[in-house]
Amino acid sequence: MVQSIVGVIGGSGVYHLPGLADLREELVSTPWGEPSDALRFGKIGATEVVFLARHGRGHRLSPSGINYRANIYALKEVGVTDLVSVSACGSFKEELNPGLFVLVDQFVDRTFGRQSSFFGNGCVAHVSMAHPVAPLLQARIAAAAEAESIAYVKGGTYVAMEGPQFSSLAESRAYQAAGFDVIGMTAMPEAKLAREAEIAYATIAMVTDYDCWHPEHDHVDVASIIATLQANTGRAERLLARLLQDFPAEHEACPIGSDRALDAALITAPEARDPALLKKLGVILKRVNAQ
Repeated sequence: MVQSIVGVIGGSGVYHLPGLADLREELVSTPWGEPSDALRFGKIGATEVVFLARHGRGHRLSPSGINYRANIYALKEVGVTDLVSVSACGSFKEELNPGLFVLVDQFVDRTFGRQSSFFGNGCVAHVSMAHPVAPLLQARIAAAAEAESIAYVKGGTYVAMEGPQFSSLAESRAYQAAGFDVIGMTAMPEAKLAREAEIAYATIAMVTDYDCWHPEHDHVDVASIIATLQANTGRAERLLARLLQDFPAEHEACPIGSDRALDAALITAPEARDPALLKKLGVILKRVNAQ
């Protein structure tokens, strides 16, 4: 039996997780640098929970300045099996209105200034990202939203932009024409790194605005986003509390194999692997090395 330990990464507006019993904090150093903030450990019901503020307390870190590798590595190191990411996003569809939660299941990566893999020269690995969201975890989030009467849509495509600037009108119209559903700045490379770390991953994308394609909402500003974020925060806290209260004690094997993603991913011959990189990979390769 592998015990479920649920990680929660809180994005804009979600800087802590109320209701954590037996709360303690720990600064976790990693071979990849420092995470965004101290990890907060606790329980909701019988579920072990680890919370991390993606932007740090006080929102110190920009989307491009987050050390995504350190965040995911730290969560893996403390035993997180399932990871719920909460983030703000803009919408490309009229029906995906501000205040709605979108449980996306696909990503398009338009970031360009970030380190997106634990692997590289000396140990090459190619994990599958065809289905980046763990379906059982997503289904549990949807069930929690239903139980709390929180409006949500299951499924959708999230385009990750570099930021920190918002989209130009031309970009917004192009993304909308491509059929994308929402846009944000933080799901990538987070989802890719979670897959490499063999952590089941799912995203709650909280719609704050219509980006700038909408003729009646053609100016995205921080003040209006913050107002919607504040309204979303209470719903997000309720949703997470219900999800965690009802979470199974034993980690459920992922039907798409996200918790065994490295089984067929490593391509570098064992004798050609760089010892320094292998040491740095540490807990990422622990299960594979134990086989």
